[in-house]
Amino acid sequence: MADQTAGTAGEGDVAASKSGQTSNSVQKPKAQKAAQKKTDAPKQGAGKKKMEGAALIGIDVAKEDDFSEWYQQVILKGGMIEFSDVPGCYIFLEETMNIWENIRTFFTTRIAAMGVKSCYFPMFITEDALNREKEHLEGFAAEVAWVDRGGKTKLQKPLAIRPTSETAMYDYYSKRIRSHRDLPLKLNQWNNVVRWEFKHPQPFLRSREFLWQEGHTAHLRKAQAEEEVMQILDHYAAIYEDLLAVPMVKGRKTKNEQFAGADYTTTVEGFIPATGRGIQGGTSHCLGQNFAKMFNIVVEDPDAERKEGQQSEKVHVWQNSWGFTTRSIGVMVMIHSDNKGLVLPPRISETQVIIVPVGITAKTTPEAEKQLYKEIDALVEVLKDAQVWGERVRVQVDDGKESPGYKFNKWELKGCPLRLEFGPKDSEKHQVTYSRRDKPGEKGTIQISELEAQIPEILQTVQKELLAKASEEYASHRKTITSWSEFVPALNAKNVCIIPHCLEGDCEDQIKELSKGNVEGQEVDEKAPSMGAKSLCIPFEQDVYKGLTVGETKCLNPQCEKKAEKWVMFGRSY
Repeated sequence: MADQTAGTAGEGDVAASKSGQTSNSVQKPKAQKAAQKKTDAPKQGAGKKKMEGAALIGIDVAKEDDFSEWYQQVILKGGMIEFSDVPGCYIFLEETMNIWENIRTFFTTRIAAMGVKSCYFPMFITEDALNREKEHLEGFAAEVAWVDRGGKTKLQKPLAIRPTSETAMYDYYSKRIRSHRDLPLKLNQWNNVVRWEFKHPQPFLRSREFLWQEGHTAHLRKAQAEEEVMQILDHYAAIYEDLLAVPMVKGRKTKNEQFAGADYTTTVEGFIPATGRGIQGGTSHCLGQNFAKMFNIVVEDPDAERKEGQQSEKVHVWQNSWGFTTRSIGVMVMIHSDNKGLVLPPRISETQVIIVPVGITAKTTPEAEKQLYKEIDALVEVLKDAQVWGERVRVQVDDGKESPGYKFNKWELKGCPLRLEFGPKDSEKHQVTYSRRDKPGEKGTIQISELEAQIPEILQTVQKELLAKASEEYASHRKTITSWSEFVPALNAKNVCIIPHCLEGDCEDQIKELSKGNVEGQEVDEKAPSMGAKSLCIPFEQDVYKGLTVGETKCLNPQCEKKAEKWVMFGRSY
């Protein structure tokens, strides 16, 4: 399923262990918090530079100076997450869960129209079930968390906490699917999964436990399965582009990078400009008949000729699996947010419009203040009647006792897309003053009589321009490379590279080794990632790149003698 690493220990009466680590080694709260800070916090050296003029409650490290520290401040101070006592596991706060619920509603509506039904399977998997498909297990074996006791009783056989659910679900599929009339079977579940990753955790992107949806379907024919694979991939791209305003490149994974046990894997690939790294956004796999053969999921072929006295021909079903995770939220934050805090696209922001009362001073009489708030209440009612994306505009009034300046900083930090200011002077002119979060420092005015029409238009413009800006930046960092001498310098300049490639796994491994580090004599940002480049995808849109003739053009790898088969996007990645 999707390439997200995660995991957590069991809670309550169940203690989890991994690779011999039992519940006796579980830390006490103080030690856990210390370990969490040590494990989760980015490395901070004497070079950490605080921004001049940073708001007291705001971000004090610039995105361009220390991306890791900036990112952590943005999601913590913006109210997205909080640390837990379990290293590598995070508390998802209200704004995060609101975004995830928006994604869930958007996606569920679309897959329901495809005939996909909801289900839920247990989070525990027996060792026997997990071991039924060795090739599949290899991709997760090092990350599987095991439960070896319940309360004080040691279990006869340890139970795995699901890293993904193919093996858990397909035993049931083999029992349910008895005839071609039982097909297609299309089930999806929203759940958490655990992958006991020991690398440096990063909220949303790399954690031991994360939320996702995983769809598992079975079909009579290959063509039906392949059609669904592409439908799901289009839905994943729509989540990013229509909801999160994040551009994606759609493509197919190489054999080296595809899901273990799949015939092939399709993917949407994103890009983080600040670090120059690619990031996998979501994957849709055609599993072929691999799992069907392992779990003996067979039906009679209704189209096969049946001779008298003979049984109908049996065929294995064709299966797909597809997954989308909370990693998507981290991608959105990294791309749009700035040195003032979160920048949230209006479609997924819990509060789309915040109204801040201004101009109330010590000289303002109680009657005048009461009248001002009465007028603000009327503004709220007007906006609640406004419609955007088929829903009412989500509006809130900040009537706290803090100063307007404090409130401005607070809502900028939280990423609210649109701020309206209303005070006595605005009342006199029958207007409101507005500020877009994505355009810091710019202000405009709207006549109150135009509010219901103009606010939805502004929100739609913000959404559209966030995507346009990110798309332009992504496009400018996709470099078509036809000479090896340009490959590593392009990576070091924080780009991903589209190269002619032979599609051989050994060649990919060589490129990864050859592209580590920096080119001698080249000045490179010391914070630039120095790991080797791997293949991100084979873009579906091949015709936009010029200069590859199959059978003639050589693979870009200087140590490879084979001819190139496709343009392949390579990059350093998360």
